[in-house]
Amino acid sequence: MPTAPSTGNGSVIDRLEVFCVPVPFRHKFVLGSGAVGDRTHTGDVIFVKLTTSDGVVGWGEQRALPSWSYETPETIMVVIEKHLAPLLIGLSPYDVELFHRRAAKALSPSVSNGFPFARAALDIAMHDAAGRAVGLPVHQLLGGRCTDEIALCSAVGVDEPERVAERVTESAAYHAYKIKISGQADADAAAVRAAADVAAGKPIWLDANQSYRPAALRQLLAAVRDVPGLFCIEQPVPSTDWAGMQRLRADLELPLAIDEGSFSAADLARTAVLGGADLAVIKVCKSGGLRQAQRTAAVAQAHGIELLASGLTDCGVGFAAALHLFSAMDLALPAELNGPELLDHLFVDGLTIRDSVATVPTGPGLGVEVDEERIRGTAR
Repeated sequence: MPTAPSTGNGSVIDRLEVFCVPVPFRHKFVLGSGAVGDRTHTGDVIFVKLTTSDGVVGWGEQRALPSWSYETPETIMVVIEKHLAPLLIGLSPYDVELFHRRAAKALSPSVSNGFPFARAALDIAMHDAAGRAVGLPVHQLLGGRCTDEIALCSAVGVDEPERVAERVTESAAYHAYKIKISGQADADAAAVRAAADVAAGKPIWLDANQSYRPAALRQLLAAVRDVPGLFCIEQPVPSTDWAGMQRLRADLELPLAIDEGSFSAADLARTAVLGGADLAVIKVCKSGGLRQAQRTAAVAQAHGIELLASGLTDCGVGFAAALHLFSAMDLALPAELNGPELLDHLFVDGLTIRDSVATVPTGPGLGVEVDEERIRGTAR
């Protein structure tokens, strides 16, 4: 019978460290599914550091946000330390597919993918180490970049209309706006109108984070039909309501995007067959890693579904990984990678962002230097 390939006598991963770091927010940020953080309430970020037998280091990162995905800080750390680390130790940093095959066998993916946030953190670290080992940026390991720069979209949380308008004005340098909505049609309509009044005609991307019932969504969209610049509505209904997405896409004039309802390439294939989305949001975290995110993008493109780029308020490691990934994709809107906008500190040096346009790193691996001292000093 076929056997798994040997890693040979080359460099292998022989040490893994995991850190849970509370990260403060610069602005209050609220989704339709609940609060994410503010200046006094931090969000937990899991950093991983892997080291190879010849001393090459790779870093990975993922945010723990149980209100968005089922993984908590505790589960991410336990899954990595108790279940994934034994599968990773002894592999080469290049054995990405073998690692994911082992992980899927050990932690059943069920109907989607199993513990994607934990796996994504390790996947990013493997790519970082592999790139550093050969002196290539991660985007070259993924097939190369098509652009040197990625324009960014501002993220504006659920809030009173006056505050929404203030946030849009503060973010005037950004190239589009993602406006979070709450499921309350009248309040959301007022917030959307307030945003559009000061958005200077830039695209507005509405994100409900599963907070709407179909009838209430129709009420909202009727109330904002004349608002200029509305581009799409993202994940209005619960992630499991595939039939609801199918019916809404048939009924709504505004294009419909899927996010929480599509974690894996298989998820999106089902959505495409059902006709449940015009656009798909790609995130490294929910995909379980960079290669898996590429597979989802390929399914989208094969079915004529446009791509939207997003993250989960990534710190510098995850933000850099997203830049490498999205630099080869044809995006329908500027990328909603909101870590630099919303967080007090990114824990890395080497990122270049000017006029809300991020430069894709070209150094080895992720192309950024991690502030390890700060991570160790603030970890719980």
